[in-house]
Amino acid sequence: MKNWFYHLFNVIYPVSCMGCEYVLGTGESVLCTTCRAQLPLAVHDLKNNNQVKELFYARVPIEAATSLFYYEKIGTVQSMIHNLKYKRQEHVGEMLGKWLGYELTQNADFNTIDLVIPVPIHDTRRRSRGYNQVTKFGEELAGCLGVRFRESVLIKKRNTVTQAKLNQTDRIKETNSPYELNEEITAGTHILLVDDVITTGTTLAMCVRELQKIPDVRISIATMAVSV
Repeated sequence: MKNWFYHLFNVIYPVSCMGCEYVLGTGESVLCTTCRAQLPLAVHDLKNNNQVKELFYARVPIEAATSLFYYEKIGTVQSMIHNLKYKRQEHVGEMLGKWLGYELTQNADFNTIDLVIPVPIHDTRRRSRGYNQVTKFGEELAGCLGVRFRESVLIKKRNTVTQAKLNQTDRIKETNSPYELNEEITAGTHILLVDDVITTGTTLAMCVRELQKIPDVRISIATMAVSV
């Protein structure tokens, strides 16, 4: 019955590709095959020239870091993440999590991950949006890696101006972290910290500093996209 209703709904309200807006065909999800093939993949480039990890050099210690895509202000990646964050399209996070999750299983740098946690959002933003846009992404990564996902390890205790609205100088100045460690984690845990888009790395660096309160913790990072 559920499958019948789903197919009927798609006939009446066909789902469009978030890249070109053409109606998706059978077996396609979020993007059509053509748009998917044209996405600016970063995950393979970063194996040899890891600009994500370099963002944290001399700031906080990172075991490994990667992003699935390069992010530009106009384009398919921007459209997907905008739909995920502001239009309740959580299935985008699921799709991206499965995609990057597969890539991580092929990368030895991530084969010792014990726990996946998302960068948290403040309760005010969660109530208005209805969800953390990184949750489904993180859950799929954890599933692919065969490890636990825990959403409440970190909390955001103060609502701040979104990082996207700050210029680089303002981000560097923000040293009073709004993030706080909220749960006890076993010493020596290798944590994969996940977020949507990484630009200067300030948000992730503040989260890493809180996680460093865990004895002998190791921290890696994975994001949907890295800003270019």
